[in-house]
Amino acid sequence: MGEPQLAGLTVGLIGAGNIAHVHVQAWKALEARVLVHSHAGAAELAAQYGLEVAESMDALFAEVDFVDIVTPSATHKEITLAAIKAGRDVICEKPLTLTAADSRELAEAAAAAGVRIYPAHVVRFFPAYAAAHAAVREGRIGQVAVARFFRVASSPAGAGWYRDVARSGGVIMDLMVHDLDQARWICGEVTSVYAVQSPPTVDGISPVNVAAHVTLTHEGGAISHLRATWGAVGTQFRSGFSIAGASGVLEYSSAEDTGFAEELQDNASAGDLLIPSSTLYESPYLTQLRELASALRGGDEPRVVADDGIAAVYLAEAARESMATGRAIDMAVFIPSPPHHPGRYVPSGVSA
Repeated sequence: MGEPQLAGLTVGLIGAGNIAHVHVQAWKALEARVLVHSHAGAAELAAQYGLEVAESMDALFAEVDFVDIVTPSATHKEITLAAIKAGRDVICEKPLTLTAADSRELAEAAAAAGVRIYPAHVVRFFPAYAAAHAAVREGRIGQVAVARFFRVASSPAGAGWYRDVARSGGVIMDLMVHDLDQARWICGEVTSVYAVQSPPTVDGISPVNVAAHVTLTHEGGAISHLRATWGAVGTQFRSGFSIAGASGVLEYSSAEDTGFAEELQDNASAGDLLIPSSTLYESPYLTQLRELASALRGGDEPRVVADDGIAAVYLAEAARESMATGRAIDMAVFIPSPPHHPGRYVPSGVSA
């Protein structure tokens, strides 16, 4: 199928925070008309990029082809349901919602309404990760045995909603969810999850600086280890992986000196920029939004769909359950507990 034309797109952006900027830059590169609505910051964002402000979500829904949601995680479900009710397709920043049950509810509502939801798991569009996925699928390193993924960012938890785990999901749901998706995408479906975090979350409030470690066992026998860190303010963003197979190893680290300066992160020392920037390639946010928009215009199915967003949230919930119980979670029988309540672990072989 040929690529559909994207000329004349009208996109409804809901939210005006940090991540909104890279989404706007991508939509502008695609020459889309962008309407923005937000509880705060819409006028400033519109003035900066030449956007139009929608005074309400209903007004926005009435004019756009589809909606791009870039609001705090805890608001995704309500806004997505409103967009579905209005008959609009949705692109939604990760995580799709904070529980797999809510994410599944959105997917079912969208299917019933004849619209689509695509979660913005942008790491699938970063060249190194896409190349690793292709290499594994093509058998270039043989069967995967052990994989390691890491992601380190300056802590966003000193202020705002990030420290409230009920609103952000903590470091695993907010930051590691990228690599949970990568591990499943590259290494296959997951059968068990074990996780630890230091320091621990206390009374629902995340530490400002925190590291989480998660070990996944995959259906094909591979073991993957994931590490996510919210570091001290000013910590340089970096990520990477090492994927070892029977006949080779794939390795990548954003911290390696490539000879090209990553000159776009002028505000990194302020501690509020979690977005890696590189001048080596086209922005992965642009690659992502072009592919998702093409799918919404009748093109090929994109590399990330609603079920992938649901699966990533489900794995994050299992990791948090493992931290709460100190046990490995058998994914064949795991039923996530209701939000804001202690987890319930169902041992293997016991009916839920």
